[in-house]
Amino acid sequence: MSNNGNPRYRAPRIAVFNHKGGVGKTTLTVNIAAALGSLGKRVLLVDSDPQCNLTSYLIEEDVLDDMLDSSDSASGRTLWSALKPIAEALGTTNKIPPVERLQNVYLLPGDIQLSFFEQELTTMWADCYQRKPKGFRGTTALSVFVNEIAADLGADFVFYDAGPNIGPLNRIVLLDSDFFIVPAACDLFSIRALKTLGHTLQMWIQEWEAMVQLAPDNVSLLPGKPALLGYIPQRFRVYGSHPSLSYARFLPQIERQIHSDIVAVLQRTDPRLIRNSHQLGQIKDFGSLSSASQREGKPLWEVSVGTGEQRDEARREFHAVAEKIVHLT
Repeated sequence: MSNNGNPRYRAPRIAVFNHKGGVGKTTLTVNIAAALGSLGKRVLLVDSDPQCNLTSYLIEEDVLDDMLDSSDSASGRTLWSALKPIAEALGTTNKIPPVERLQNVYLLPGDIQLSFFEQELTTMWADCYQRKPKGFRGTTALSVFVNEIAADLGADFVFYDAGPNIGPLNRIVLLDSDFFIVPAACDLFSIRALKTLGHTLQMWIQEWEAMVQLAPDNVSLLPGKPALLGYIPQRFRVYGSHPSLSYARFLPQIERQIHSDIVAVLQRTDPRLIRNSHQLGQIKDFGSLSSASQREGKPLWEVSVGTGEQRDEARREFHAVAEKIVHLT
């Protein structure tokens, strides 16, 4: 869908989304992006979570502190710096340059102050129901901004790192995404969280469809059709080459929950919302490699700890997921 006369840039936008925290979402995002980068794909990462976990993962603490301290200024370099004029109704977005952090992987840094933008999104959403152009401008501001940056970069993929909630910011992130991936930890709480995910997406999609019918001419619109690209069970322990029994029992439960509470719900809404209802892969618990990856800001297979065999296994698993994403999109 076009953005106020500007065509939507070709790169698929993918949200890694589960409103249950602690499922390894950010580690998954970074390592999928790194795998795609090593395949020669240019990846733009958008840290849309005010908790800034993705940014903290990839940018050194002292550099990040400086970025956050100056994000209100004219030289600000975070996502809040870009969206601040929209949140304060002072104009259009500011342009900020993405930062290359890994091979072919570029980051639009997050900011704690994105929570202020999120607060304004509630009013902007209500304004859309009243056919006010300012509501549509605010609701689509992130989409328009990402479109411009992705086009300038020549990105092949855009990944949103969405926060663990079903708030107004994640609503526009998902409605701007072409696809979404569901990370799921092998535990009961993660499985239970899947029960509301599909119904929440269905509600957002249907509400936006109603707003599109009300939209005045010459306003930007979100595509509003995020399709399931698959799910990824992860952070399970293995015995030999298979998930240990304590974790293996959760895998069929995850599959059933995905199909009953996401696939079935979205298929009733629009069959095109399911690109792939199966696993994109399984990512085991890599233990010390995961901790080192976060500490060093590197993909699992480039960290300074672990054995060569462990690092090679991590590379194989994430490259398999990356290749499947390329094939499906």
